[in-house]
Amino acid sequence: MKIAIVGTGYVGLVSGTCFAEMGTEVVCVDIDSHKIENLRKGIIPIYEPGLEEMVLRNHQAGRLQFTTDLKAVLEDIDIVFCAVGTPPDEDGSTDLSYVLSVAKTIGQNMNNYILVVNKSTVPVGTAQLVKETIQSELDARGIDVPFDVASNPEFLKEGTAIKDFMHPDRVVVGVDSEKAQSLLTKLYRPFLLNNFRVIFMDISSAEMTKYAANSMLATRISFMNDIANLCEIVGADVNMVRSGIGSDVRIGSKFLYPGCGYGGSCFPKDIKSLIKTAESKGYNMSVLKAVEEVNDVQKLVLFKKLQKEFSGDLKDKKIAFWGLAFKPETDDMREAPSLVLIDKILGAGGLVSVYDPVAMQEAKRCLGDKVTYGKDIYDVALDADAIVLVTEWKEFRLPSWNAIKKIMKTSLILDGRNIYDKQELQGLGFIYHGIGR
Repeated sequence: MKIAIVGTGYVGLVSGTCFAEMGTEVVCVDIDSHKIENLRKGIIPIYEPGLEEMVLRNHQAGRLQFTTDLKAVLEDIDIVFCAVGTPPDEDGSTDLSYVLSVAKTIGQNMNNYILVVNKSTVPVGTAQLVKETIQSELDARGIDVPFDVASNPEFLKEGTAIKDFMHPDRVVVGVDSEKAQSLLTKLYRPFLLNNFRVIFMDISSAEMTKYAANSMLATRISFMNDIANLCEIVGADVNMVRSGIGSDVRIGSKFLYPGCGYGGSCFPKDIKSLIKTAESKGYNMSVLKAVEEVNDVQKLVLFKKLQKEFSGDLKDKKIAFWGLAFKPETDDMREAPSLVLIDKILGAGGLVSVYDPVAMQEAKRCLGDKVTYGKDIYDVALDADAIVLVTEWKEFRLPSWNAIKKIMKTSLILDGRNIYDKQELQGLGFIYHGIGR
């Protein structure tokens, strides 16, 4: 079986590489010629643990190829996965222009049966739009070529994407024909050796499943952040509360960790898109609007703690950031809480120094010369009035606090992910603030 993956971003490159790892012939397609040329040289455009080695291995074996010419590969392709970007429009709805452009190109150039699979996160009804776009192009050409459209949403977590793809909880597939189901069953058969489930359903349900899953996870995060904020007011410890409710098998412990807000490329965008989809159908997603509102407020929690500690005057105060990416094991800073916090501190006249183990290049692209960049956690802490932990990288877990205290101007620690022992730091003479503690 030979497949094409259109789009070599996070989803496309990981998916294509993992399919190749299981023996499938894969051609990754992208209109960015510079990116394609770099991939041919083994230069990976994103950071994901283990991805570089897997790309190099499969490219050298001939199972993974890269091209800018989708038209040229359509003749001998069984399945085309569409994994292009679906950025949010200004009103929060999803921009499908890249998805429909791929569909148009397929319709203009296909001559044999092809199964087109939406891998991108797209609103309910997108598969029908893709089908209509392809059919319109075939009609314009005056030819009748059979094809199917299916939905196969991704559930990858940045930082563990390869493990998630190779050993998934489940694979959700939306189809409306036996042939499409047969092809996708064949494609995923090698993975069945790992005893995971392929769940077939109708296409609309598959499209909705992706949004519902991300919305549920974001809801759990915002719920715990709301509880954490109330814990501070009433004198409770959110870590104990989390342990208490997480032990209930009906609730479980995952995604119940309070912090300084969620970010990334998925949760914020997908929640906005689902809210807009509902509005277009005359329905109000009141719970998700509250989830979004809580998260917006949560990204300001650490700023408010800083203001309180310095009596509202942050002018010329040096604030050191430990972590910038929206989560560990990625360089992704899209919608990262760190960006909101840095902007507020700079706006209040503060000075910001930053360090992240992986996201420094991305930080320079986002922040330019507005901040200073350190070489490690000690470098940024030198003469700092406060340290703000935003991303819980492993290397931040056990710093030498005695060394940190000696080089700081003011011994203030703001723990945005509750990874430190409050009593220990207070015993060492630090002023410590976490979330909900």
